[in-house]
Amino acid sequence: MSKLHFTTKHANAATVQREWFVVDGTNQTVGRMCSRIAAILRGKHKASYTPHVDTGDYVIVINCDKVVFTGNKFEDKQYQNFSGYPGGLKEEAAQDLIKRRPEVIVERAVKGMLPKNRLGRKMYKKLFVYAGTQHPHTAQQPKELKF
Repeated sequence: MSKLHFTTKHANAATVQREWFVVDGTNQTVGRMCSRIAAILRGKHKASYTPHVDTGDYVIVINCDKVVFTGNKFEDKQYQNFSGYPGGLKEEAAQDLIKRRPEVIVERAVKGMLPKNRLGRKMYKKLFVYAGTQHPHTAQQPKELKF
């Protein structure tokens, strides 16, 4: 009687196939859109997903200035920055931040959904967020991603 040995295939840096995706943020809910983006950056949509390897794809987000919040978050949500000095806590409402730096809203939401270690920091570098419809990554021929 022969014994069958089934081995699990683990991805590594040499076997990872990366793709480029573009996401249009127009009328997208921030949290729902960013959770899907975070899953793509991690590579959880692939059969070759391996937790300890960065198997994710590149994601380009355009029109991030047109994202929407549910409920009263647009007026009530506060983004905090702390300089590290006493009295160095600054707060800014979402409606003010989206006028000043709209990319930060999507970037911070996605970053909070990625692992908090060096692997998560590596995944975060594959995210590119732009306020308008133009992006400099047309040479990579990104595929449009619909949610």
